[in-house]
Amino acid sequence: MTSTIDPPLPRPQAAPRSPVIREVAARRRRTEARRAHLSLGESRTARVLTFTVLTVLALLWLLPAAGGLLTSFKSEQDASDPVHWLWPKHGFTLDGFRSVWERGELPLWMFNSFLVAAAVTVITVAVSAMAGYAFSRTRFAGRKGLFTVVVAAVLVPPQMLIVPWFQQMLTLNLVDTYAAVILPQTVAPVMVFILKKHFDSLPRELEEAARIDGAGHFRIFWSVLLPLSRPMLSAVAIFVFIGAWNNFLWPFVSTSDPDLMTLPVGITSVKDAYGVQYAQSMASAVLAALPLVVVFLFFQRHIIKSVATTGLGGQ
Repeated sequence: MTSTIDPPLPRPQAAPRSPVIREVAARRRRTEARRAHLSLGESRTARVLTFTVLTVLALLWLLPAAGGLLTSFKSEQDASDPVHWLWPKHGFTLDGFRSVWERGELPLWMFNSFLVAAAVTVITVAVSAMAGYAFSRTRFAGRKGLFTVVVAAVLVPPQMLIVPWFQQMLTLNLVDTYAAVILPQTVAPVMVFILKKHFDSLPRELEEAARIDGAGHFRIFWSVLLPLSRPMLSAVAIFVFIGAWNNFLWPFVSTSDPDLMTLPVGITSVKDAYGVQYAQSMASAVLAALPLVVVFLFFQRHIIKSVATTGLGGQ
């Protein structure tokens, strides 16, 4: 009796990968290579040393903020006492916050700051997004020259524009109005540049598919590109909001009406017959910083995602 052994079945050959799959795989390998290059490596000593240095730098950065927070909970007498700078002689108190709030000026300053910062954010994001789309997705005469002007404007310090802005507000009879505080701050060429580069990174196949369906520029911008740009738009909005909230020089120059003061301008006027009130000034600064902390805590995920997408992603 003879036994027969079946020959092994041939292995199925893998189907050849399409050029799109190969391009995606190559891009993924390049991304991983960049991440490996930016990482700290496998050396435990290098990582411990790096995190130690970063911790020390973070503590140095937080030291002034901790000092201001500590001063805000002191009495005016203890706030100017250099001996008991860490633990006040008369204990901690909320008198500084209570005095600032009862004066009735802080709520008005906070309202003005919120109104100005919100208006500047909405206008800047809208104008910058539309300008970034125009530079990225349209072709018109003088496009390269105009974009060169935008890039060059990034290098101009805002302090150099104070006098032209003020003369313009005088000509338009807008001095001592909300418009005078808001409109000049909406000029943000760096945000136009960032959003233009972001729109450049989005796949053009989506735009071409929308054009086949009959969509125009506004429809593509509103329904296709903007939904894909929410993390970047959120990051831009947060940076613009923080800059407008903390801006001191232009609101100080453009208005002289106390009812139009923003928080940075109003905090500098916290004085009485005895001079500067350090505890009240620090209490005002702490209250002024709270909205920014809340905004950052709510939207930090969008900031991290936008930085990761435009940085480590190689886009």
